[in-house]
Amino acid sequence: MTAEPRAKLEPGQESLWDYPRPPRVEDTARPVQVTFNGLLIADTTRARRVLETSHPPVYYIPPEDVRLEHLSRTGRSTVCEFKGRAGYYTVTVGDRRAENAA
Repeated sequence: MTAEPRAKLEPGQESLWDYPRPPRVEDTARPVQVTFNGLLIADTTRARRVLETSHPPVYYIPPEDVRLEHLSRTGRSTVCEFKGRAGYYTVTVGDRRAENAA
C-alpha cells in the first residue's frame, strides 16, 4: 500500500492534514459574513476559527452578530470528544430553508 502524494500548495493555501488534533481555536478579526437567500444572516469581525485535522476550517460566530429570528432549533445534536455537544438550527428566509445548516 502506498500513500497518496499530497497536492502542492499554492502560496497562502493551507493543508487540512496540517491542522492539529485536538483542534486549535483561534480568534480572527477578518470579516465573516453569512448570506442566505439574498439576506445577510450574520456579520462579524469577532469569529472564532476552529482548525482540526482533515476538516475544513469552521467559523463560530457570536450570537449577538447573527439575525437569530431566521434560525429555529432542530432536534439534531452531535458530540465531539474535544468540542463537546453541538445543537443545530434550520435557517429560513422567505420560501427557502436550509435544514441543520447552523
